[in-house]
Amino acid sequence: MKPMAWMTAGALIALATAANAQTAEPPKTVRPDQLAFRDLYKELVEINTTLSVGSCTAASEAMGARLKAAGFPEADVRVVVEPKHPREGNLVAVLRGTDATTKPMLLLAHIDVVEAKREDWTRDPFKLVEENGYFYGRGTSDDKAQAAIWVDSLIRLKQAGFKPKRDIKMALTCGEESEGYNGIEDLLKNHRPLVDAEFALNEGASGLLDEQGKAVMLEVQAGEKVYQDFTLTVTNPGGHSSRPVSPNAIYQLSAALDRIGAYQFPPRFNDATRGYFTQMQARVTPEQAAAMKTLVADVNDPAALALITKDRTWNSMLRTTCVATMVSAGHAPNALPQRATANINCRILPGTPIDEVKAKLTELAADPAVAVTLAHSSKPASPPPPLTPAIMAPIQKNAAKLWPGVPILPVMSTGATDAVHTSAAGIPTYGVTGLFHGPEGTGAHGLNERMRVKSLYEGRDFLHGLIQDYAGGK
Repeated sequence: MKPMAWMTAGALIALATAANAQTAEPPKTVRPDQLAFRDLYKELVEINTTLSVGSCTAASEAMGARLKAAGFPEADVRVVVEPKHPREGNLVAVLRGTDATTKPMLLLAHIDVVEAKREDWTRDPFKLVEENGYFYGRGTSDDKAQAAIWVDSLIRLKQAGFKPKRDIKMALTCGEESEGYNGIEDLLKNHRPLVDAEFALNEGASGLLDEQGKAVMLEVQAGEKVYQDFTLTVTNPGGHSSRPVSPNAIYQLSAALDRIGAYQFPPRFNDATRGYFTQMQARVTPEQAAAMKTLVADVNDPAALALITKDRTWNSMLRTTCVATMVSAGHAPNALPQRATANINCRILPGTPIDEVKAKLTELAADPAVAVTLAHSSKPASPPPPLTPAIMAPIQKNAAKLWPGVPILPVMSTGATDAVHTSAAGIPTYGVTGLFHGPEGTGAHGLNERMRVKSLYEGRDFLHGLIQDYAGGK
């Protein structure tokens, strides 16, 4: 999962004091089925799946072998490898349903991980270490926890003789953490029947604990911003610096960047952000609550907007943002610049066309000499998935069993996951994990990544019940 941030420390503290929170209980004796799951999780974490030296194909084959050992037929478990990317294989599997008229559901997780250098870590990043109530290792959180839970749940359902009404499909994919090959994109383009579904469950949301270990909020992600870079380019004939001329590529680019930097894209709500700012009213200061209430009624109210967007996370949730991140110009200190370029990084609200943002940047540059181009192939744009009762009711039911009274908040990711591909392909994708962490996070993408042991086992139970409710059957 690409990095994201949801809440300021102040908002989290306010939420913790206001929510009907549940105190974390001391760890109970590990159940036999949890020990079996731990072994599966350990195997997956300890298979290096970094882009540089790892192999998602090896991880896919290992998890596929477990499914086959549990009774899945060969035809229902496939490792899909694109020939040009032999180490970036994907695992797809299906537990077949009894009603062909009910569309399948898809369990999605990526198994590639961010690079991790042993010399920088306290522990070996590719050995699962359980210590002081946490599992340590690269991928323990992002995203092998959910991937292991999906495999484990299919095994448990198969061994229990569960007959779902709809097909339960699973895709463990490679390439989410890097640019280039992307597994789910490949599967959607070239193997669509293997992953086609009515909706998908994915990473992208978690649960939050306060500093005392109390559960204060369970997130459900419904939509995420689209990552897109644009390149601004100005070219001039150049010449000797002792004989300045106008125009000057650097000045032209600077003027365009000033105009772009001064612009704010208009705010807009979707189901997730409207629900978030509605429910957050009970968990923030009175002044913030009043502003949020006003915004929900009128997203363009200037006073309310000014107050709420002081928080950069909230501002990012409300509008498309574009910011200059890199600049390069000139070729010699004693020569007029022949070229000046800048990178503009945009995080675009779901459902907003890429071309619309490009057109706005061109308009803001206000200079025909400034060319605005896509820095790389555009990401797909799609509307955020709807938070229907059919989606929310099973989440509410299963959350109440484990975390009674803990509020469920819809969120929109300002980062990025593979949901950008599935949602754009017409498969509404929801981020839901039930994996709780404290204000310090899990260390995903960083040093000494970890997953709270209690949270992993609770999330496993939560997602297992959720799968059964969505799938129907018995």
